[in-house]
Amino acid sequence: MEKRTVLVAMSGGVDSSVAAALLVEQGHRVIGVTMKTFCYSEAEENGPGKSCCGLDGIMDARSVADRLGIPHYVFDVEREFTRDVIDDFVREYASGRTPNPCVRCNGNTKFRDLLRRGAMLGCDAIATGHYARMGTDAAGRPVLLRGVDAKKDQSYFLWALPPEILPQLMFPLGELTKPQVREKARELGLATAEKAESMEICFVPTGNYVDVLEKRLDPGHAALAPGKLVTTTGEVIGDHAGFARYTVGQRKGLPGGRSLPLYVLGSRPDTREVVVGTAEELERREVTIGELNWLASAPDAGAPIQVQIRGRAQAVPATVHSLRDGTISLALDEPQRAVTPGQSAVLFDGPVVLGGGRIV
Repeated sequence: MEKRTVLVAMSGGVDSSVAAALLVEQGHRVIGVTMKTFCYSEAEENGPGKSCCGLDGIMDARSVADRLGIPHYVFDVEREFTRDVIDDFVREYASGRTPNPCVRCNGNTKFRDLLRRGAMLGCDAIATGHYARMGTDAAGRPVLLRGVDAKKDQSYFLWALPPEILPQLMFPLGELTKPQVREKARELGLATAEKAESMEICFVPTGNYVDVLEKRLDPGHAALAPGKLVTTTGEVIGDHAGFARYTVGQRKGLPGGRSLPLYVLGSRPDTREVVVGTAEELERREVTIGELNWLASAPDAGAPIQVQIRGRAQAVPATVHSLRDGTISLALDEPQRAVTPGQSAVLFDGPVVLGGGRIV
């Protein structure tokens, strides 16, 4: 393998720690970096251990770097992270959509900043602990692939990466399973070997995204103002305390006493209505995707592909119906529940990530 100078993003978790360790073992010159984002600035308020990118994460990453004998830096990206991720998160909920901040961070902040600052440090590659792989197509061009561990594959969260940076990406964990990563960390005596995974959104330490909206939206904003719960036929069946508190597919907080359970189908920000309906009404046979980013050649109309519409969902078969005006429309082979505007939809051809976008 060609030896490279690699900048590794180290969150202070076991995955990024082992990614750095594997690169060192392979003989690369490795530089570790931890990104100081929103949650670190509120570390004292939230307490230690609230997030991978809090003060404890920085210290754990530094401990691992010392163990591996590599330099470690902290990059302050709070301004960019707030602009690209948090502000977008608030705007999307205020517009009746459900965003995916991890995708936004990867596509707009993390990798771009790593690439820029890595160049300043003489690096010719960047790496993370994502469970994904790099490969090449028939023409020898780099492509992004799913990780081999289907339970941990994170390629869904990487569709928004700038395609021009693919030749400089490395994902050392792509061929491994999570148990293998844990075992490797134990073998190396890394401080993060038994560290629990951080599942929450880093800037939502309470676990309730509405807390962020209440802090950042003006008092009385329509997204958090009272409105009506209505059916698809226009029947008013109750009141709500703000449409931003509801997401597609949600059952909690809806009135009972009906012959069939009700689910949130969507919202109408202009009228502050939350639309509810039955499980059958929740199903969709088509999905339209905008804000497209292609990491490989876009499929043609009529092409069979697979699409993943949620981070923890399986990719399902679909057929390209049309590709025009910056959007792609897919016909789903089987109806899918909770196709949610604002969430990411990622397109695959087998293990190859073709690209993705936001559900319209």
